[in-house]
Amino acid sequence: MTRHDFTLSIVIPVYRGAQTVGPLVEALSALDVPGGHEIILVNDGSPDDSLAVCRELMRKSRLPLTVIDLARNFGEHNAVMAGLQQARGAWIITMDDDLQNPPSEVLRLLEYAQRSGREAIYTRFETKEHAAWRNLGSRFTNRVADVLLDKPKGLYLSSFRCISAFVAANVVRYAGPFPYVDGLVLQVTQSIDCIEVKHLPRTDGRSTYTLRRLIRLWLNMFINFSVMPLRLSTLTGIALSIVGALASVEVLAEAMIRSTPPGWGSLMAAVLLLSGVQLLILGLVGEYLGRLYLTMNGKPQFIVKEVERSDAAQGSGETVPTLAVRRA
Repeated sequence: MTRHDFTLSIVIPVYRGAQTVGPLVEALSALDVPGGHEIILVNDGSPDDSLAVCRELMRKSRLPLTVIDLARNFGEHNAVMAGLQQARGAWIITMDDDLQNPPSEVLRLLEYAQRSGREAIYTRFETKEHAAWRNLGSRFTNRVADVLLDKPKGLYLSSFRCISAFVAANVVRYAGPFPYVDGLVLQVTQSIDCIEVKHLPRTDGRSTYTLRRLIRLWLNMFINFSVMPLRLSTLTGIALSIVGALASVEVLAEAMIRSTPPGWGSLMAAVLLLSGVQLLILGLVGEYLGRLYLTMNGKPQFIVKEVERSDAAQGSGETVPTLAVRRA
């Protein structure tokens, strides 16, 4: 049986979180976790002074705290992957840096994971304190995931999740540049459950998840973890071919029965419809090929500029900095 340094590792991607990560770490440090816990902060190329704040928190931390500085902004899921690689706990909880996931729910999430014996525990929210357009986008993404990812029906995929070290070890084996953590978790295990937790309003600033970022995340799920889009393209082509064949029969029948004037409107409608579908399918195939090209050419999943770890709370009384640059 594998021995772990801690019972729990808490992985937090940080982006524009200079004002919130301090109170979050303070609250998490006050938790009493049997077997101990560590905090891993991943600075995802944040343009504010988040890195300096994280380093100061590490120096003052009452428990083991790791700061990972990525070379640039790679995205939330890439940052989570970087944090999972450094986690040393038997269980790993991932959460946002904006204090919308209450630190008080961490212990309840961990205890439920240990008690249930499941490999992954997701959270669903009593009330989501996000903008209406983002809530709508989340619901749409979860509906699509029901079909593409073979996830348990009704399971809400949230960034506030708890997974076992076994699941994390298999998730980080994925080295492609377009990770989707939930898709990877669902590939590893179906031993999944969920609990309801609170979701608080933001205490500072606004969400860094723009429409562009949400679309990019949706494409990672839609294309990287399923060939369903290609199958839909094939079915669309077959359906349109059948419609075209029937329309051709109708046109020939009308020509044999009576003389018909040229149909400019119907002709243009058909051309525009078929051209649009062809371009859509061509773009879809191009997206697959483009991602394959970037993967084969070694596009990095993330690049770690520096890793700094403080194990003062374990009795060493020192900060142990290390430097690692990684191409995934």
